[in-house]
Amino acid sequence: MIRIVSAGDRRIGLFNARPAFPEEAEKAAAEVLAAIKSEGDAAVARCVARFEGAKLSPSRFRVSEDELSEAVREVPAEVRRAVADAHRRVLKFSKASLRKGWKMKTPRGGTAGEFFSPMDRVGVYVPGGTAPLASTAVMTVTLAKAAGVREIVACTPAGKTGAVNPVLLYALKLAGATEVYRVGGIQAIGMMAFGTKSCRKVQKIAGPGNAFVTAAKRQVYGYVAIDQVAGPSEIAVLTDGSVDVRWIAADLLSQAEHGSGLEKSLCVCTSRDFAEAIRREVLEQTKTLSRKALVERVIDREGILIVVAKDVAEGLEVVNQFAPEHFEIMTKDALKVMSGVRSAGAVFAGAWTPESAGDFVAGPSHVLPTGGAANMFNGLTPDDFRRRHSFVAFTEGDLRETRSTIEAFAAVEGLDGHGRAASIRFQK
Repeated sequence: MIRIVSAGDRRIGLFNARPAFPEEAEKAAAEVLAAIKSEGDAAVARCVARFEGAKLSPSRFRVSEDELSEAVREVPAEVRRAVADAHRRVLKFSKASLRKGWKMKTPRGGTAGEFFSPMDRVGVYVPGGTAPLASTAVMTVTLAKAAGVREIVACTPAGKTGAVNPVLLYALKLAGATEVYRVGGIQAIGMMAFGTKSCRKVQKIAGPGNAFVTAAKRQVYGYVAIDQVAGPSEIAVLTDGSVDVRWIAADLLSQAEHGSGLEKSLCVCTSRDFAEAIRREVLEQTKTLSRKALVERVIDREGILIVVAKDVAEGLEVVNQFAPEHFEIMTKDALKVMSGVRSAGAVFAGAWTPESAGDFVAGPSHVLPTGGAANMFNGLTPDDFRRRHSFVAFTEGDLRETRSTIEAFAAVEGLDGHGRAASIRFQK
């Protein structure tokens, strides 16, 4: 069922509530991670057989260079061109977005500032359960490469055959992955986080995944860094009726087809008549989709909601409360409306900017916070694969000027060694 409600309806709050950590996923992640931590590759192989259906020895976890090269030959030329186009655009955006080091003068002639260094070894997770997400390979590995990471480990499920989709392998190789493993799910997160004989541990894990992968990432935080916790895909569309209803419907369905059945699509409009037209169009377009059954699961779970607001300003507040992964502003003066956005993983402004452009080719990464986490997390950037370092280079004059302040704090906090570290430099 697709409901149409007014802004302020209590059902909006129910729609906005989406649990980040299902108990079932938390329990499964804890059990699998504990086994991998104690048994290493043996536990990984056991879990691959149990959850993915492939009987792989640890020696087969890693995709060989020959397999990667063969994948390049298998991918049709037009697909290679599409992957290369997306990679080129994402790389350009990534390099432009990197934070630059900076410095300033201190009062007595010293300097202070920040500089950045790439991580040495990172891991990326690329889902492959319901579809080989070659775009995710581009949207993760490319960023790590742009950041200057030397060793980029990629894990992806291969299913019962143990064969990884050649387009995905091509995308991983082009983007800069240095190691690729046919291991998915919780076991992939554990292998990268703890390290095994077949795969050395990484410093950080990034990339989207299902509830089980998300739970595993959360539980290994501290052993490694993670980018964010992310769940089923979401989209919100704000429209004033100035954009073709067919376009609005297509955009709402673009995220509902991902496959978990827990996806959310919110549409906020300013007219009841337009809301009814959107509902009819969504139902009609659903009939034509190859993933019709998956979309119908979302509809049956009331994962598509249409809200009627009195104006664009009220509609924008509804979306800010939802804090969507993807937010399309399909209104007049979309860039002006965008200035009021407070909570969204990524914003797509204007009628000619469907969210799918962001998923595949626009430039920013499509790895974004979900489940309301856009209230507190950002989308993945190249800087997530770098370390920030502050630096201070005082002169004698700077230390002399600040000595009394240092000694005062040291006295208040009972840390006389701290005070002495400053004062001893001026003792004869």
